Amino acid sequence: MMTDSKLARIMGAAVVLLFPFTACGGGNDAADDPYALSGMVMIDGSSTVFPISEAMAEEFQIANSGVRVTVGISGTGGGFKKFCGGETDISDASRQIKDTEIELCAENGIEAIEIPVAWDGLTVVRNPANDWATCMTVDELKRVWQPGSSITRWNEIRPEWPDEEIKLYGPDTDSGTFDYFTEAIVGEEDASRDDYTASADDNVLVVGVEGDRGSLGYFGFAYYEESSDVLGAVAIDNGAGCVLPARETIENGTYAPLSRPMFIYTKAQAIQKPQVRAFLEFYLANSTTLVPEVGYVPLAASRYTELAGLLDAN
Repeated sequence: MMTDSKLARIMGAAVVLLFPFTACGGGNDAADDPYALSGMVMIDGSSTVFPISEAMAEEFQIANSGVRVTVGISGTGGGFKKFCGGETDISDASRQIKDTEIELCAENGIEAIEIPVAWDGLTVVRNPANDWATCMTVDELKRVWQPGSSITRWNEIRPEWPDEEIKLYGPDTDSGTFDYFTEAIVGEEDASRDDYTASADDNVLVVGVEGDRGSLGYFGFAYYEESSDVLGAVAIDNGAGCVLPARETIENGTYAPLSRPMFIYTKAQAIQKPQVRAFLEFYLANSTTLVPEVGYVPLAASRYTELAGLLDAN
């Protein structure tokens, strides 16, 4: 499980370079001429990070009409497969890159660069008609989601809860959200029961939970916040009482253990493209504004400044 000290190192440092790299210098003339830049910026990966990258892409293309930015959703794992295969310039990730993925990138001569961009609070959700499971302990969630779990009805969690079927919804196994949830709740990454409705599209999960009184699911905070009129959040009791996900509790770390950093990854080969470099500079310069607009918690403004400085230095 990711420790508090490890999170502090990730978020306290402006950027973690998984490999040393060199990149071309040069400024961006797009501020003076929107046609000064051209070409493509290819992004794929996490559905959780997607709203941030999509917002950045839309705004960047307004200012740089000669550049086309595409943002796909293959899940964090699927995104890294494309990234390490040389298909994309940037990979959205709701977890850190795995050793096996680092090795795959290295086999293809790709140097991965990790950039934390925001905080998320992975949110456990219920149907709003469910007025009993407003708070669950980490142990209760583990008992529901662990491999081999036989829990299929609500009263099997707590006897006072109704004798109604539980229908589970969650991300598929290519998702970084799946990886993080299983590690934080079950205690082992990728350890999960498999008899649930899985999707790489968080909107599918929202619709599923909304449509079933007995449902329980999980996904990123932004998707919950966008759908909070049709979904209820489950407060998490990690031993210090029930805490709901909110921007304040995510930022101050009291929403534990489901507060997590989110990342984008790029590579030396991509930074050498002027349009990719300009997009990354734009991403960092506008994160304090756009990250909260799409429902996530930004890093401290000074962190983005440090990141921009490191890009300038390369």
